[in-house]
Amino acid sequence: MAYYSIFPQKDNTIYSNPDRDLLNTGNDEILELVKERGDNNNIFYPSRILIQFSDSDLQTAINKNNNFTANLQLFSTEHKNLASTQNIEIYPIVKSWNEGTGRYSNIPTSSNGSSWKYRDNITTKTTWLTSNFSEGSTGSISSPLITAGGGEWYTGSGFKISQNFTSNTPLDINADVTSIVQKYSASLLAAQAYPIGIPNRGFIIKYSDDIETDISSSNGDLNYFSVDTHTIFPPKLTFKWDDSIHNMQSIAKTSGELNVSLYRNKEKYNTNEEAIFRLNVRDKYPHRTFVTSSNYLNPGYFTTSSYYSIRDAHTEEIVIPFDNNCTKLSADNEGMYFKIFMNGLQPERYYRLLFKHINNDGTEIFDNNYHFKVVR
Repeated sequence: MAYYSIFPQKDNTIYSNPDRDLLNTGNDEILELVKERGDNNNIFYPSRILIQFSDSDLQTAINKNNNFTANLQLFSTEHKNLASTQNIEIYPIVKSWNEGTGRYSNIPTSSNGSSWKYRDNITTKTTWLTSNFSEGSTGSISSPLITAGGGEWYTGSGFKISQNFTSNTPLDINADVTSIVQKYSASLLAAQAYPIGIPNRGFIIKYSDDIETDISSSNGDLNYFSVDTHTIFPPKLTFKWDDSIHNMQSIAKTSGELNVSLYRNKEKYNTNEEAIFRLNVRDKYPHRTFVTSSNYLNPGYFTTSSYYSIRDAHTEEIVIPFDNNCTKLSADNEGMYFKIFMNGLQPERYYRLLFKHINNDGTEIFDNNYHFKVVR
């Protein structure tokens, strides 16, 4: 019943355009996959995105539950002139790289971090390999008209993640990178070497080779918020698992109208808290019985098909969706409950809780305006 998110330590867009192949954009609010037309020719030059999460954040997340799935999420903004089909690929990066503090609009161009040519800066000038790659890895680009460089990454089974977009699908990146994170885990926690484990150097996000090497046409601009965004949509790596416990199905409310109330809601939580919320579930129209104590003192239960969801109270964005596997509600002798890791939510925001219950009468959503705030 858990979602746990971590946020990037660093990110950057690198450009193969010969006017920008030394450009560092580590401080930009936007990451972009774009094919830019050359200033002096009709060649279209691709960009790539680098993004990395810290070892300590990865270890903390992995130690929460080792039976996880992990999704890399980037949130879209202001795409331009997109082709009807977009194919992107995600790989783990082989070598370390510097984020830098440059911006696309800087004049003169800033080169104090990674770029298409260099993985550190224009002073030290440590180049990305363009041939004789290490075992199980590759890099650069297979086009004689585009400058060699642009990163090094592992290839093969378990290392390549793909996501395809069409004109009818959302353009947010939401890629299952569990296989790669498991390899980071094997290296971080068990010192396993390639191919079982690999050091965490982050992810490279790029167009597929056929799009990158087609220098005759653009594919539009895919734009995403970076870790430096001033919005509530920075990239994140979300870990999910199911540790729900529900042994009360035999006395669950399988039919009838219900009232649901939330308790143990402090309404304000520090970003480091792990909060447990509880639900009071009871019949809206209880059967008349003659007893010596109030029925309201007895806990009621949803069925095992019950879930929670979180929305941003201001924007209505779904922060945690109803997930049939990983947002199940648990049940014990005290009633229904669930846990939220507050550090996976943006601070200084209000959030709203919703609940979904499925029983013999169908599906019902309970939205009773239960709010809480995360503070620093």
